[in-house]
Amino acid sequence: MERIQSSVGISGVGAHVPERRVHNDELAGIMDTTDEWIYTHTGIRYRHIAADNEAASDLAARAGRHALEQAGLEPDDIDLVLVATSTPDYPGLPSTACVVQDKLGISRAGAMDLVAACTGFIYGIETARTFVAAGAARHVLVIGSEVYSRILNWEDRRTAVLFGDGAGAAVVSTLENSPDERGRSRILPAVLGSRGSGAESLCRLHGGTRHQYVPGVTPEAATLLQMEGRKVYNFAVSVIVEVIQDLLNQNDLTFDDITYVIPHQANTRIVTAAARRGDWDESRFFMNIEEYGNTSAASIPIALNELNEKGLLSRGDLLLFVGFGSGLTYGGNLVYW
Repeated sequence: MERIQSSVGISGVGAHVPERRVHNDELAGIMDTTDEWIYTHTGIRYRHIAADNEAASDLAARAGRHALEQAGLEPDDIDLVLVATSTPDYPGLPSTACVVQDKLGISRAGAMDLVAACTGFIYGIETARTFVAAGAARHVLVIGSEVYSRILNWEDRRTAVLFGDGAGAAVVSTLENSPDERGRSRILPAVLGSRGSGAESLCRLHGGTRHQYVPGVTPEAATLLQMEGRKVYNFAVSVIVEVIQDLLNQNDLTFDDITYVIPHQANTRIVTAAARRGDWDESRFFMNIEEYGNTSAASIPIALNELNEKGLLSRGDLLLFVGFGSGLTYGGNLVYW
């Protein structure tokens, strides 16, 4: 009889994006830009924008329900709900994860938000892996959900053209696998990092306890997203290379062992520059930024779900997630599918 081994892996994925699809030409009608400029500088042609009555929890719940269905689980099978978001339903409290827990009818689970911006899903997968590996949970629902359209300065073409709304989810579970290494679905320990010295290079500067919002004094633009583009670009390229190399080294792997790299979908130029610096095959980096733009913590799970729905993944494929974002944060996961 074949011996069964248990491991921590991904048992289901899902995603949801809003119906409204906005082409670059629509943005060119409200700001000084063009479709050609946006596409050649970012790789973005469309983004999806949430309806006025849609919040992060609404997108998250739909993505989470999809992931549960694919995993073959009922809501009460979930022991913990993690929502990675920097555009929560409420400012500070309550957590969006609690709202999602209620929307999905998960009655016996803890729920909490993770705030690591665009690296949030990577942090969430590692948090879930450690909970399951420690025996503190059997199934953890990890969701990245963002509604960046609500925090953008639509008069700032440097940032407004980059972002979109959406949600992606994965269920991290205890899995029973064949002892054959190639056939074992599992998540390996992550690489996580932060550089708080760059905290204000990508932020919403006013509205918190550091720089309070003062009615009649604080300009509205100061409460919206602002970014030092060149600083973030240089940081992103360097940490993508660093994280990928660290993950390969600590697991005695080469880049040829990787089936797909799923990077945070921020800008095609960032990914191209990192691939060239690492001397890696750029075709291994799966990109769907043309359709969705930068959806922050949702970008990696949306891309993962697309790969799965298109039938591009096979059992035992080795996937590498790598991301970077406000904080500044960065990190990566290795996942055997």
